[in-house]
Formats: sequence, structure tokens, C-alpha cells
Amino acid sequence: MATLPRAAAKSPTASKFMSRPPSEFDAGINASTAWTEHLERGSSYHQTLSDDEETDLEREQGRPARALYDFEGKTEYQELSFVAGAELRILKELQEGWSLANCNGEVGLVPKSYYIFTAEFKSSPSTFSHSRQRAVTDNDDVTPRTSPRNTPPPLMPQATGDWTYFPSFRQSLLGGKSLNRFSSFVTTGAEDWVLNGSEEVPQEAFSHSRDHSRAQPDDDDENEDEEQQDDSVARERAAAEANKHFVEEGPSWKSKLPPFRVLVHTPEKRTNALTGAYTIYHVTSLFYAERPDDDPSPPPPPTRITVHRRFSHFVFLHTALTRRLPGIALPPLPEKQYAGRFSQEFVEARRGDLERYLARVVRHPVARYAEAVTFFLSCESEQEWRRLVPQHMNLPPAGPSFYARVFHPAFNVDADDARQAAEKFDVHTKAVKKGVQHLRSAFSKFRNARADMSVAQRLISYSFLSLITATPMAKASQALEDEDEEDDDEPGPSVKKGAINSHGAWCWRENCEECLRLTKNIQGMSDALHAVADMHEDNARTTSLATHESFKEVAHPDSIYAPVMETHRATLSRYRDASTTRPDEDIAARCETVLNTTMAEFDTYHTQKVEDFERLATVHLDGEIALYEAALARLRAAREAFDYADPAEDARPRAPSKHERELPSPRLRTEPPLTMPCPHVFDSAPMRPVSVAIQEGVGMLMGGDGRASVASVFGKFW
Repeated sequence: MATLPRAAAKSPTASKFMSRPPSEFDAGINASTAWTEHLERGSSYHQTLSDDEETDLEREQGRPARALYDFEGKTEYQELSFVAGAELRILKELQEGWSLANCNGEVGLVPKSYYIFTAEFKSSPSTFSHSRQRAVTDNDDVTPRTSPRNTPPPLMPQATGDWTYFPSFRQSLLGGKSLNRFSSFVTTGAEDWVLNGSEEVPQEAFSHSRDHSRAQPDDDDENEDEEQQDDSVARERAAAEANKHFVEEGPSWKSKLPPFRVLVHTPEKRTNALTGAYTIYHVTSLFYAERPDDDPSPPPPPTRITVHRRFSHFVFLHTALTRRLPGIALPPLPEKQYAGRFSQEFVEARRGDLERYLARVVRHPVARYAEAVTFFLSCESEQEWRRLVPQHMNLPPAGPSFYARVFHPAFNVDADDARQAAEKFDVHTKAVKKGVQHLRSAFSKFRNARADMSVAQRLISYSFLSLITATPMAKASQALEDEDEEDDDEPGPSVKKGAINSHGAWCWRENCEECLRLTKNIQGMSDALHAVADMHEDNARTTSLATHESFKEVAHPDSIYAPVMETHRATLSRYRDASTTRPDEDIAARCETVLNTTMAEFDTYHTQKVEDFERLATVHLDGEIALYEAALARLRAAREAFDYADPAEDARPRAPSKHERELPSPRLRTEPPLTMPCPHVFDSAPMRPVSVAIQEGVGMLMGGDGRASVASVFGKFW
């Protein structure tokens, strides 16, 4: 007598996936006919629709998709507009990179590179059906031949912890795609490139309707049209050449252009009747001619190209680079600010941030020859700018085509080396971030301490000057005020007359040449100390501020390179699967291309880090050397006056010092307070000392501005 087939013992987890649909069949009947009857019922239940009917239904409703980027379509060309994350229904895929889609009930054209298909969980993965069929086949000896072989599909597993028992379920269900559709591995097009490769996208895919709607040219305009076509062909060739990127052994990027400099200077406030007031910056590119190292002649002056740009133009540049170069790490664009955007301090800080941003972009070996950068730095005509900006913005994101245009030597990357390099690079960038944050905080204290030192040196200068002129100085501190409570009255003319003689010498005797010479020398020393104090304050406000601002350029490397790291790790995982678990030479080769790109980015950071910190260290040392050399020269001159006498000069009466009139109200505070750098885009909060915030809060409660004594806070600690 035949019995029911028995499967191998299953774990409780597996039983959830392999359980059959519930039915009224009595499992206690040990008859093969009953088993066959149950299979027939299940088969007839699941085959209500034919394959043709499913295809027709899918054609009517469209394939579900989700938008990856914002898209502003042109209604005259029947293009849809949507935001990132919007749900789409793709009705038909057209040529030239376009698709017919339905979005919120509207049907129109959408670019293929702006969406990605989402999985429809209507059927189970084939791996489970195959395993079920194999289980039945293994029990053919107990199953009658009259029993059908097509078993009903198993129930879909729920989103529980049991997913971990089937590591390949997600990839088999989504066609190898990642569940996180917003990771950089997906949004940059690396995943699409690894799985499917890339088809070359036309440079002007957005001109589909515009080309068809153009009227046929007249015979008189044929020559002009031919010239325009020649120019168009030349531009397309230049753009195609600019979109090719080469990786050398290392891996490292191969640059096509020599380095050049970019300066952002001379900000101007302008007013437009439509848009209102805005700030224009002069952007000057300096191109240096290549010369042999042994050429003794002086170098020729660099070639200069100056254009005028506003902040919205920088936003265009950053957007275009992000879309066309998804595989490289770009610096963040400074944030836009409306409150106080025309103040001198903010405009200067914005100018410095924009200059550092452009300098970082043109230092990248790939970004410096990007078509958007060339257009941004060279377009001098405003009409030409307005005409070409929409064309650049209408270009679809590069996506997988970026990696299709990367050329590298074969076997240029080892998987183990790539894994170790990524781990060490991640640890190193996080350590650099932490160290730079401490350095920025310490440099802020250093600048405040230097400002406090200038106040102390100025106080010594005033004290010497008050001593030799018998002019009382205003109370410098509460301690001096407590000591001199009984001496509040200013000395009368008789007291001052006894302290100095008629020639201004610090002596009660008339015509005392020794005291006159001594008084002049001490006055010179006081002026020298005052000048040194001014040097320290000026250094804290200008030279040290520029260095302090430059620290932002090397801050947060982990955040800047986080997308590159994410792409690198995901590609390594796919590379291991394509090399060992499920061998696929094509996928492995495309993974090597992505790994060459990410490893070249690691090498770019290494090169730029060495240049950046060497420049920061030398600039700071040069500033300190210049400060102390200038102070030393001034102090040396004051010291030499005591050793060398000039009879003609000593015979003249003492001329009053320009600082004497400041004695009744000496400058013993750093006002206005030192300007601190604007926070970095990735800073969690503005970096200001807690004591400053407390003093400002207390000042507001007491009715003041809370800023009078901000600069002297650190004098107690230094």
C-alpha cells in the first residue's frame, strides 16, 4: 500500500517557507488517490490565468518603477515632472533614452536614467520551486504515476528574522539588485553597470522633440546650417573626449591637463530689477606655460581668463559635476545664507569658501577637464551662459555610462589589497577628521590668546608712557581700581610740573640732557611695544584667520569619501560572488572597473592630503616668522637707541607720543571680537567656545550685548 511521501526533517524556520497552502484536504487519509486529488485541486486553483493574460495585464498597467532624481519636464515636449521617490508606471520603453510612463494619472515621457524598476512580489523565486520539485522527484517510488508533477508554488516568506537563513533570496528576487535603492552604490550607477553594463547615452538626449519639431531649412540658410553642424560635431567630439577617463597603474587617475590656479576675488554687490540685490564674484583662471627645469630665463606671465559668477552659478557647477561624475568624491559646496549676506565679513568668508571649493575641484585630475568646469571658467558672455546652461542641466545623469568610459590596465586591482586598503583608508580618514577638529578648536584658542597678548603688551606700553609723562591712565582692571581707591583725584598742574620739566623730560630739573634722552628712549620703547601689540592683533585677525579658514578644507574627509567607500565595499562583495560563489567573468570584469575608480580616488586623497598639510604647515610657519621678524626689527631699533646717542636729536625737546591722548581711555579690549571661520557644511554646530556662549547669554540678561569682554576670556588660562 502506498503511503504519503515523507520529506527530510526540516527546521521550524524552513517549515514556514515550505508549507503548503491551507485546504480542507484530510491529511490522515493514507491513499495515493487522495494525494493525487489534492494536487489536482491545488493545480487548478493556481492556473486560473494563462501566461498571455498576465502579459496583457502587465502591458495595460505598466511596470512599477521609482524615480531616483528630481526631474522638471517640458510640457511642450510632453515630458512629465516628478520628484525623487515618486512612483511611476512604465508603459513602454522608447528609443533615444526615453520611456512612456504614467505618474499620478498623467501619461508622458520620462528619461530612462531617472528611474529604476521595482520588484513585484507576485510569484516566488525559482530556487524554491526547483527545490520543491527535486523533493518530489526523490520520492517517485512512493508516488503513483498518475499524480501530476506541477506542484503549487509555496507561500511567500514574511519579513521576519528567517530571511537570514536564505542569503541569496534577496538577490534572486530582485535580480541581483540591492534592497537599499538610495545607497551611493545604486544612485551612482555602479550597481547597474556591474549587473548589466552600459549603453552609450547620446550627449543631447533631451533634444528628441526639439529636433523633430524644427522646420526644414531654406536654401538660403544651408551654409549657416552647415557651419552650425560643423561646430556641433566639433563640440560633440570634444565632449566625448572629455568624458573618457584613464586609470594608470597604482591605481591612480591619469590627468589630461596640467594643473592651473583659480582665484575668486573682488566681490561686488549688484541689483537686478527682477531678482533684487546679489553679489558677483570675479573668477580668474591662471594657466602657466610648461617650461623645462633647466631653463634659466624668467617664466612668462600666466594666461588669465576672468569671468563673473554669482552663487547660483556655483550651484549649477556643483550640480552638473555631481550628475556627470558620479564616481568621484567632490567637495561640498558652501551653504547659502540670507541673513547678513551682504555684510563685509560674510562676503569675505563666502569668497574664501568659494575659492577653496574651486581650487579643490580643479586639483582633481578628472574634474579639472570636465565639460562643466571648462564652461564655468571660460564662458564670458551672459547671453551664451543663459543659452548653454539649460543644455548642460538637461543632460541625463551619467550613471553606468561613467564607468563604461573608464579605461584601466587589466588585472590592476587585487581583491585582498582592495579590501585592506578600504579598511585602512576608513580608519585613517576618521582619525584625520578627529585630529583636525581638535586642531581647529586649539587654533581658535590660540588666536584668542594672541589677541589677549596684544592687550597685555599694549597695557605695558601705556604704563611706561604714563610713567614718563605723569599722565594718569584709566583703570585697567578691578584690582588696580581697588588699590587706588584713595587716589581717584587726577594730579594737578603743580604735581605734573614737578614730574616733568618744560622740555618734556622726566625730571624735576630744567635742561637735564640725561633725563631728556632717557625719556625719549623710553617713549620709543613704549611705541615699539605698542607696534608689536598691533602686529599680534593684526596677525590674529588676518593671517591666522586665513590659516584657520584653511583647516576647513581638510576637515571631514570621512564624510566626503563616504559614498566612495560605500560603493567600494558593495563592489567588493559583488566581485567575490562573481569570482567564487557564482562565477561570472563579465560581472567580475565590470567590478574591477569600479574598484579601479574607487582605488584611484583613494590615491587622489593621499596626494592631496600631502599637498594640503604641507601647505598649511608652511603657511603657518611663514606667518609666524614674518610676525616675529617684524616684531624683532622694531624691538631691536628701540634697543639700539639706548646705545647710540645723537647730540642734535637729544638737544631738542621731546615730542608727545601719538598714544598719549589714549591714556585717559586706553584700548585694553579686543574690539570688535575676533572673527571666527564660518562652520563647515558637515559641522554639527558652529564651533565656538562654551564660555563665549555663556557670556553672551549673561550679557543679554543684564541688558548688554554680552560681547564687551569676549576676547579676554582666555587670558585667565594662557
